Amino acid sequence: MPDKNVFLVAQELNVAPAQAEAVASLLAEGATVPFIARYRKEATGSLDEVAILAIRDRLAQLKDLDDRRAAILKSLAERQLLTPELEEAVNAAPTLAVLEDAYLPYRPKRRTRAMAAREKGLEPLALAILAQEAGCDPETQAQSYADADKGVDDAAAALAGARDIIAELINEDATARARLRELFNAKAMLTSKVIPYQEEAGAKFRDYFDSSEPALSAPGHRVLAMRRGEKEGHLVLHILPPLEDALAILESLFVRGDGPAAAQVRQAVGDSYKRLLGPALETELRLVTKDKAEAEAVKVFAENLRQLLLAPPLGQKRVLAIDPGFRTGCKVACLDAQGRLLAHDVIHLMSERQRQEAAAKLKELCGRHQIEAIAVGNGTAGREAEDLARGLGLGPAVTVVMVSEAGASVYSASEVARQEFPDLDLTVRGAVSIGRRLMDPLAELVKIEPRAIGVGQYQHDVDQGALAGSLEDVVVSCVNAVGVEVNTASPQLLAYVSGLGPALAKNIVAWREENGPFRDRRQLTKVPRLGPKAFEQAAGFLRVRGGDNPLDASAVHPESYPLVEAMAADLGCRIEDLLRDQGLRGRIEPRRYVSEAAGLPTITDILAELAKPGRDPRQGFEEFSFAAGVSKLEDLEPGMRLPGIVTNVTNFGAFVDVGVHNDGLVHVSQLADRFVSDPRQVVKVQQRVMVTVLEVELARGRVSLSMRQQGQEGQQGSNQAAGSDGSRKAKPRRGSAPAPAPKGPFNDALARALSQKLS
Repeated sequence: MPDKNVFLVAQELNVAPAQAEAVASLLAEGATVPFIARYRKEATGSLDEVAILAIRDRLAQLKDLDDRRAAILKSLAERQLLTPELEEAVNAAPTLAVLEDAYLPYRPKRRTRAMAAREKGLEPLALAILAQEAGCDPETQAQSYADADKGVDDAAAALAGARDIIAELINEDATARARLRELFNAKAMLTSKVIPYQEEAGAKFRDYFDSSEPALSAPGHRVLAMRRGEKEGHLVLHILPPLEDALAILESLFVRGDGPAAAQVRQAVGDSYKRLLGPALETELRLVTKDKAEAEAVKVFAENLRQLLLAPPLGQKRVLAIDPGFRTGCKVACLDAQGRLLAHDVIHLMSERQRQEAAAKLKELCGRHQIEAIAVGNGTAGREAEDLARGLGLGPAVTVVMVSEAGASVYSASEVARQEFPDLDLTVRGAVSIGRRLMDPLAELVKIEPRAIGVGQYQHDVDQGALAGSLEDVVVSCVNAVGVEVNTASPQLLAYVSGLGPALAKNIVAWREENGPFRDRRQLTKVPRLGPKAFEQAAGFLRVRGGDNPLDASAVHPESYPLVEAMAADLGCRIEDLLRDQGLRGRIEPRRYVSEAAGLPTITDILAELAKPGRDPRQGFEEFSFAAGVSKLEDLEPGMRLPGIVTNVTNFGAFVDVGVHNDGLVHVSQLADRFVSDPRQVVKVQQRVMVTVLEVELARGRVSLSMRQQGQEGQQGSNQAAGSDGSRKAKPRRGSAPAPAPKGPFNDALARALSQKLS
């Protein structure tokens, strides 16, 4: 990695060059981000994962820029166009836009009007006009270029060709492009208008039928909504600054005086901007706003996914899971404490007789399999199934929990599910997934493609490669933060462990099945193809509970075992005693064990791990239940105070499940009794909240909620004025468009929020 890039990244990210250099070197050696953040703090100055990822991604961007720079220099050299001045300009270009500006005059291009004019011999005329010397008479000079054999019929045709050449010269002028780029960034407006006769077909985008706002400050969700409207053929978008400002800049650069030659140049300026410069810079800024909006959407999805993956686990308990449904019945699966399927069945809830039979069957299954918890999916018939489960009279020892079904159907039809349960119906697999995600959300959700979980905004409109990469980083971070029990983990979970991957994960499971449980971490080196580097990267994140070495159940890395052994020896005790006795640990003097191999940050981490070996960073599980008697939209009334679970957080608010199958929206203006600029400052996915019902639209399936505590009486009207929103209908579906804007009492801000619904 070029040193100049490391120094540039250090400056941009406000870290020491040595820190950036250490990260770059470790990454180049094959170290993973979790490993660097956890076990190489001395080298990086204790940079966290966020900073390490930022360094990694920025270095990758600069490498791409350098690769493009090298390709340009090679092209120029091969065509014998490279001069010392041009080479200096290419090497000095700090951004891709400036680099392309420097290359533009020399870039091979398709045939242009200026090329045709040059072929007709009109370049001398163009240069003479552009020089605008005193006494220059373009009309007179143009007459001498009239030549029917060359396709120049008269002086007017010669002048038109000369202006084409001038327009292209203006377009390729680096100073002109830089000045106009500044104007676009400062004053360009993002405008959208409905295409004639598309008003009805594009009604869901009615908020953007005639809208305008500064391009670079437009919220990302609105940008993506407008782009979708354009893509679907309902809207036309433009990103342009005031025309007079753009022309004034170009005329100040190229027009001198008021003579006849200046008049010709002024015409060329207008043509260059409208035909060449304007569209090019508009395209460039469209890409900038798109990238900014996509980055915002990816960040929203990533943060929501992190909260979902790190949701509190119930733990290893025997679970009865119900995948609810009316028409085809509710699929029931009984799982043991390790998540293995014990039995499955079907119950029906359509009639009183069926409900009685279902209750008897559930009680029998719970007794036979010693069930400790019941997980009920939150889809259709979920509340009815939950009410049935709560009415079984099983006592407080059996927890009944509603569980999000997001992504369960994707898992059911996946190759992973087919390999696990080749003989089971899709819906039974779905019930198993629901039960397992109650026991351990992280271990089960890693089996589902992250983009299918649906906790983002406009996730299907963004660059899928960038989204997948960001979500992959989140899953890797969560898995390694929690740690993985090597003797029970699925290959899908093991694949996300630092240094492993799908192939090594399968090899670990195969070795485990053939040789029995791992007794210690060192046995991992016997797994085929798991070499020293992979062991170094993975060992600290893999747990062997109940094995031969108590440290194998902790996050202490095997490379630090001698250090812990030295601590125990100095105290005259065993490692087990250190783990058990806080008094012994309190006698350890950290600085005594500092060395070149292990600095104070590592010693501090080791002591913290000895205090709570293998601790799970996730919060403890808390039982939750929706309000009794509220299971459908018709049960809701304005003013009701209800418990709910946050299912999604967007830039315009949070969606909350209150148990009626339709998530309500708490608009950002209703999240707190203070101004909230970012909803993620107040709520997160899976958070338990209390909400007040503000308005219910039965016809549209929408619910408007509030989390504000003050002034709840008479709050409805003030909330509407503040721009609260109704709920999305049912669950988000892949490829769906923003919901239609409401009518009636809802104001423009509310309508805008509705149009920003999730895909």
